[in-house]
Amino acid sequence: MEDIGMQCSQVFSKTIFIRNGGPKGRGGFMGSMREKVWELAKKTRPPARSLAYKVAVNLIAVQKVAVQAARAAGKVMRDHWHLPKKINVSEAHDIKLELDVRCQALIEKILAAAFPQIPALGEEGNTGDTTAEARWVIDPIDGTVNYAFGLPHAAVSIALQSKADRWHATGDQQDRRAPNLVTRHSSHVTIVGVIYDPFTDELWTTAFGQPTRLNGKIVRVSNCAKVSEAIIATGFSKSQANLVKSLPDVIRLAQRARKIRIMGSAAMELVYVASGRLDAYVERTVSLWDVAAGALLVENAGGEFYAVPAPGGKIRMCADNGQLRKKLQLRSMLT
Repeated sequence: MEDIGMQCSQVFSKTIFIRNGGPKGRGGFMGSMREKVWELAKKTRPPARSLAYKVAVNLIAVQKVAVQAARAAGKVMRDHWHLPKKINVSEAHDIKLELDVRCQALIEKILAAAFPQIPALGEEGNTGDTTAEARWVIDPIDGTVNYAFGLPHAAVSIALQSKADRWHATGDQQDRRAPNLVTRHSSHVTIVGVIYDPFTDELWTTAFGQPTRLNGKIVRVSNCAKVSEAIIATGFSKSQANLVKSLPDVIRLAQRARKIRIMGSAAMELVYVASGRLDAYVERTVSLWDVAAGALLVENAGGEFYAVPAPGGKIRMCADNGQLRKKLQLRSMLT
């Protein structure tokens, strides 16, 4: 059994760790994860072949459960959209709803029923040891303020992350993309991403080595290569210091880009970049649960998610179609 497990591990290493680093156009993906697992597994003995195939199947199964949980939370959001909402916390620039807590509890219940051993790190609190081998990262309602005021621009975001030392490029598959604290984090990396918009019934899904799909159809980032033609989303962090740092870059972008949009949901902005609806999204301070799923969705759609660390475990980030980040000439927003 030890020999079989080692062979399976080798197949897993050679296969799942291959990233989508191919051409930006159609066909740039390196084939489905399942096909590559099977292709390499055929070179091993039958027991190892079976185990290797299960690796891909298990990741697909994880995604299906995450989709189930996202849709369930989305239904709660829809059902309560026009009803009075209990506010748990009201701050100068933010609102926390009782429904945030309820939706996260529902998501965790569904995920735990299928994978009881995996802890959850969420905006509304953690369950279990979030430094474990694998963990869920959950934002039950990303865009709570929009939702609380009846604006239909909010989403459920669920990611599965795994210890980074098990998910890396090997051999000649060197990763030359920009730094990414989410899909190439020092401790954990995102391997499954699901974001659900309950108002449009749009579901974005991806897994490590897979393309990004919107309601089952593969989507790609835009081909926009000029800032003057770009639609760029941004957001303003809550502190005075962050506003001071962000505004100069936003003013410059407003003067150079076709349009600037401030929409209020990091998860939605990321999937809009992944789908080619936006060309870039920039924000100076976001949390891991805001972007854990969306970062992988952008990358697997052919885009780039660039991130640098910020105080308090926050992230400074720029997501784009892979052609614009340097041309945006961002300065203080990423420092």
